[in-house]
Amino acid sequence: MNNSVEMKDISKSFGSNLVLRGVNLSVPAGKVTALLGANGAGKSTLIKILSGLYPDHGGSVLVNGSVATLDSPGTAKSQGIQTVHQRVDEAVVPGLSVAENLLFEKIATREKGTSGSLAKLLPEARKVAAALSLDWSDKFLRKDVYELDIADQQLLTLARAVVDKPSLLVLDEPTSALSAAEVDNLMAVVRSLRDQGVGILYVSHRLSEVDALADHLVVLRDGVIRGEQDAPFAWNEALTQMLGDDAGDSASSAKEQRGSEDILTISGLKLFPRSAPFDLAIRSGEVTGVIGLLGAGKSETAEAMFGAGKSKPENMTLHNSEFKPTHPAKAIKRGVYLVPEDRAKLSMFADWSIQRTVTLPFLDQITRGFTLDNSREKKMGSDVIAELGVVAEGPAQPVDSLSGGNQQKVVVGRWLQGDPQVLVLDEPFRGVDIGARRTISAKARSLASQGRGVVVFTSEVDELLEVADRVIVMVDGEPRMDTYLSETNREEIVNTMSEVM
Repeated sequence: MNNSVEMKDISKSFGSNLVLRGVNLSVPAGKVTALLGANGAGKSTLIKILSGLYPDHGGSVLVNGSVATLDSPGTAKSQGIQTVHQRVDEAVVPGLSVAENLLFEKIATREKGTSGSLAKLLPEARKVAAALSLDWSDKFLRKDVYELDIADQQLLTLARAVVDKPSLLVLDEPTSALSAAEVDNLMAVVRSLRDQGVGILYVSHRLSEVDALADHLVVLRDGVIRGEQDAPFAWNEALTQMLGDDAGDSASSAKEQRGSEDILTISGLKLFPRSAPFDLAIRSGEVTGVIGLLGAGKSETAEAMFGAGKSKPENMTLHNSEFKPTHPAKAIKRGVYLVPEDRAKLSMFADWSIQRTVTLPFLDQITRGFTLDNSREKKMGSDVIAELGVVAEGPAQPVDSLSGGNQQKVVVGRWLQGDPQVLVLDEPFRGVDIGARRTISAKARSLASQGRGVVVFTSEVDELLEVADRVIVMVDGEPRMDTYLSETNREEIVNTMSEVM
C-alpha cells in the first residue's frame, strides 16, 4: 500500500534560522503516526508545509506516491489533506451557525444536494454529528459559532475536518481543550478513520494519548528527526530524544511549601445558579493547584480574582485590605495578575513584538509623557527571553510567530516583570511541551518561595502533581477537596473530580 504522505528531505528556513533540516517522514495509510517534540522543535512548521501554508521549502512531498505541489490550503485539501490546527478560533467562520461551519466546505463549493438554507442544512448536520457520537441538538446547531466555548469550537473543527473522510488527517493538539469524555469520543473517531484506511498524523504533548492511540511515533528536535518507534513505545528513550539528557528531571521532586498567611481571600463567590456560594483563601508562600473537569468553574474562579467575568464575590481582601477589582486594570494595579486560558485571544495581538506584548500592562512605567522608552521596552522583552528560555531571534520578533510553548513563556514572563502579589495561571500548560511546562512550574514555585501567592488552574492531574503544594478540587462550581499534596494521592483526587468516593 502506498504511503498516504511522504516528506522527503524537507528543509525550511526563516531568514538565517534553519527550522527544518532534511526531514524524512512517512505517514502510512491506515496508521496513526504521532509526532513528538518540544516547543520550537519544528512541528508547527512541518504541519504548515503539509497544510499548504509554506510552499517555499526544500525537498518534496508525495501524496499517495505522486509528487504534490501544496501551494495553498485549498490545494492541500484537494489532495485529501485536512488539518485541524491548535488555534481553533482561527478555524471557525464568525457570523455563521454551527451547522453552516460544519458543512462550510460543501456550501462554499456548492456541492450538489447541499443547500445554503440553514433549515435545509440541519438534517445533514445532524447526520454528521450523530456519526461522530456528538449529541448536538438543533438549538445547538443553530447557534452562532462564537457563542461556543473553546471545547465545543474544537469539536466543531474536528467534525468539519472529517466530513469528507480525508486521505490524511493532521491533528495538532486536538484534545487540549476537551474533557475526558470528549477525548474518548475523539479517539474513537480517530480509530474508526484509521480502520477505514485514513493516514493520521497526531501531534500531542499528552503522552498517555499517544501511548493509547498511536501505531508509530517520530521524535523531532531542533528541526531533525531524532528517533522513531513502533508501538509499544519505550518512553524513557523517546523523552531523552525529545528533551536531551535531562528528560528524567522533574519539578515534582521539589520540597512541599506551606504558607502561613492568607494573601487573598474570597467570600461568597457563587459561580452557577445550581452551585452554592463558597469562600476561598490563597496563602502566600505556596502554590495552590485548583483542578476540575471542564465546567467545574475553574476559569470563572480565576476571572473573579482578576476582576473579570460575570461572577462577583460578596467580598475580597488583599493583604487584609478590601479588594474590589471592578476591572482587570484595578487588579493589575494591586499586583494581582492573570494568565488566561485562551492566550491567543486574550493575551496577544497579531504582529505585536515580544517586547510590546511583555510591556503592554506596564506602559505607564515605560512612558515619559507621550513618549515610549524604547530601550526600556527592549530590555524588558530581552529579560523575559533570557529568564524563561524563550526560543526567539530577539525581542522584536512577532510573538505570534513563536511556537505555542514559547508564546506561553512570554505571557507568563511578562507578569514577572511587574510586582506580582498573586499570580493566577489558568491552564498554563495547555499545548505546552514538557520542557516549557517545567520552566513555567519552576518560575511559579520560585515566586511562591519569595512569599507571593500563586494559583494554578488545571484539568490535568499530572500537571497538578508537578507544580502544586496545596490541592483544591472543584466540582460543579464548588470546592470539594482542599488539602495539601502530601496528604492526598492521585486516586483520591481523581475520585473527587468525578465524585466517585
